[in-house]
Amino acid sequence: METAVIIDFGGQYTQLIARRVRSLNVFSQVVPYTASLKDIKALSPKGIILSGGPASVTDENAPKCDPELFRLGIPVLGICYGMQLMGHLLGGRVAVTEKREYGLVPVRRERSSTLLTDFEEENACWMSHTCQVVELPEGFRVGASSVNCPVAAMEDRERNLYGVQFHPEVTHTRNGLALLRRFLYDICHFGGSWRMEDYAREQVLRIREEVGEKGTVLLALSGGVDSAVAAALLSRAIGKRLTCVFVDHGLLRKGEFEQVRDTFERDFDMNLIAVDASERFLKALRGVTDPESKRRIIGAKFIEVFKEEAEKLGRLDHFAQGTIYPDVIESGGTLGSNVIKSHHNVGGLPKELGFTSLIEPLRMLFKDEVRALGTTLGLPAPVVWRQPFPGPGLAIRIIGEVTREKADLVREADAILRREIADAGLESEVSQYFTVLTNMRSVGVMGDERTYDWAVAIRCVTTDDFMTADWYRIPYDVLARVSRRIVNEVRHVNRVLLDVTTKPPASIEWE
Repeated sequence: METAVIIDFGGQYTQLIARRVRSLNVFSQVVPYTASLKDIKALSPKGIILSGGPASVTDENAPKCDPELFRLGIPVLGICYGMQLMGHLLGGRVAVTEKREYGLVPVRRERSSTLLTDFEEENACWMSHTCQVVELPEGFRVGASSVNCPVAAMEDRERNLYGVQFHPEVTHTRNGLALLRRFLYDICHFGGSWRMEDYAREQVLRIREEVGEKGTVLLALSGGVDSAVAAALLSRAIGKRLTCVFVDHGLLRKGEFEQVRDTFERDFDMNLIAVDASERFLKALRGVTDPESKRRIIGAKFIEVFKEEAEKLGRLDHFAQGTIYPDVIESGGTLGSNVIKSHHNVGGLPKELGFTSLIEPLRMLFKDEVRALGTTLGLPAPVVWRQPFPGPGLAIRIIGEVTREKADLVREADAILRREIADAGLESEVSQYFTVLTNMRSVGVMGDERTYDWAVAIRCVTTDDFMTADWYRIPYDVLARVSRRIVNEVRHVNRVLLDVTTKPPASIEWE
């Protein structure tokens, strides 16, 4: 199989590079910068991409690769830190400059550039750097420049070595995907034959190899698209040796427990155990207001329930979950990424469960890739296109203490929003939408009487990878119906707000 190898230097967008490459029908594999030259050559790459990273190449302990990598005769593309490392290792000079560049920056390409042929003469590119190449290595020429970065791109066409200081993998960079396509197809000469079906086949074989002929698996099923696709993949690989445990923690959306239970019992060839543990979770959350504490408590309670169910079933060998890459990034699970918020399904195998291994077949996929995989596996459209729903559920959509009364309130408001979005035919336009019970009360007037009740916020976003997101412009008539219905039908709510913040600086969920 034709492979593009991506060497990870700790950049937050490393897996996004892999995702963009796969979207161009080229199989990509990420390896750490510590991988030996022998290991890299064993993958038979037709092209190599060096990722960005948080370090400076001039630091004593900065991550580096073997300089012989550039003498293999394989085309190499360095991105941000990857370009600086290429320049540094090949005899150029990298330095911290007075004026740094962050965000969208106009980049002017040289007409002679091979890599940037599809760029406009002045192309908006996403920059994020404090260092830059200030002296080119021998054999290189400038491919593009910006006001504060004279070497925004460089290339040595004789050796097929290319570097860009900006990030072509993010959607903000205009024609960024075209740049990656040119590198993969015109420079590396990939055939572009890889499809999601190949990923599904590869994962099925990998699961069978890891589980063995008689091994059994317990999957933590949330009912969301991630765990559903993981379940379908595992079911295809090992059939009835898969047992799924679906826990109602009292913080699901309206009607969700019954819907998920019925769907998986009807459409999936697996063993399903549905557990109502709502009272246990809600009791543990009493008086807790800190978001991270909520997440830790819910994670611990999930482990308790899974352990109890596993003990009832007898010996099970492997534990599985539907972790996806944005969960890993936000939890600080990769070098160079900070903890934004903890995800209970990130951090390795809980020792208390007693399983021999953890299986996470979706760990390196983004949400849209998970949906594509679900479609490939033949999952019903309502399952594949379910609204994303976090493991802690409504607990992180209730600011402050979580109670059953508050959960019921936000559950009803959320059901109204989802119904109105569906009735307006907007489901396919919005990536995620939900309501949040703010920890704020305000004065209102209802039936000529003064009220002092809760404010509910509406959050609707559009995104393709959930790493960045924009707020969705809900039509005013739909917004008006949602607001009117919530204050009329949901007791103790007298105000509806609209969240118009992008990610970043905000996260999609409020907690």
